[in-house]
Amino acid sequence: MSRSIGLAHIIRHDDGTSTGVWGIYTLQSAFQPIFAFKEGKLSVAAFEGLIRPFRDGEPQSPAAFFGTCPAADRLHIEALTRTLHLLNAGACLPQEASIFINFDPSVFTDRGIADKALRDMRLVLHEAGIDPRRIVCEVTEQKSASQEALYDFVEALRANGFRIAVDDYGADESDIHRIKELKPDIVKFDAQWITHLMESGAGFALLTAMVKGFETQSIHTVFEGLEEGWQLELAEKAGASMVQGYVLARPELAPTSFRVFGQGVQPPAEESTAAASPAAPATRSRPARVFGRKVAP
Repeated sequence: MSRSIGLAHIIRHDDGTSTGVWGIYTLQSAFQPIFAFKEGKLSVAAFEGLIRPFRDGEPQSPAAFFGTCPAADRLHIEALTRTLHLLNAGACLPQEASIFINFDPSVFTDRGIADKALRDMRLVLHEAGIDPRRIVCEVTEQKSASQEALYDFVEALRANGFRIAVDDYGADESDIHRIKELKPDIVKFDAQWITHLMESGAGFALLTAMVKGFETQSIHTVFEGLEEGWQLELAEKAGASMVQGYVLARPELAPTSFRVFGQGVQPPAEESTAAASPAAPATRSRPARVFGRKVAP
């Protein structure tokens, strides 16, 4: 059995975690919790894997790292970052939580490439001890080679038992088309767009109607990028299935402290800005807001 590109660039550590190496960069996994509303409380439902590049020990922005990568290397780098997140998820995350992994559809130009990449991914899942049903494949907004290539890629993901999430859903008409065509299990709403809608009564009503419309199609929703308590409160009122953002927990490099969430620990619902990790903000930074009007805290 040939060794996958991802595993070939992995360094294992004594604490069970792994790092990746690509040229002059060292790559680490960070994970950010995604919380679900349940019976008036928030509980951790999933984690999103995020890449954190370092150069000579100094952190670099992911955009800067990916910007230096030749287009011909993107498929291999995708495999490396996926492998890194899965190995670290197996080592330091609660065993029942879902794991969101980003996929750039532009690198999967035909079904054969997708099938090969996903075979390698299943080998990594087996090594990491992760059930494929825990995986949510987050399809990013990059343009695919063609609509046919995109549909083949999503079909390959489903054929391997993975769930599908569409990232950065916003006001653009193409987003609506993307939902209709891909029929995802989960839609992640763009942070800036939902914040803008929350600032007015009409916007909040539209947001609530969209969430309800997705739920009637059995599509769950995630409001991401939430940074303040009033946004979290309105996300719950809008009916969002899940929420993610600094108001609840910041990303942590592996090994994380998040295994505690596998022991039934929940952030208290009455403290909507309470920290879910030591790095999260502990106080409300502005008054609660309902449709743009201040209300008593």
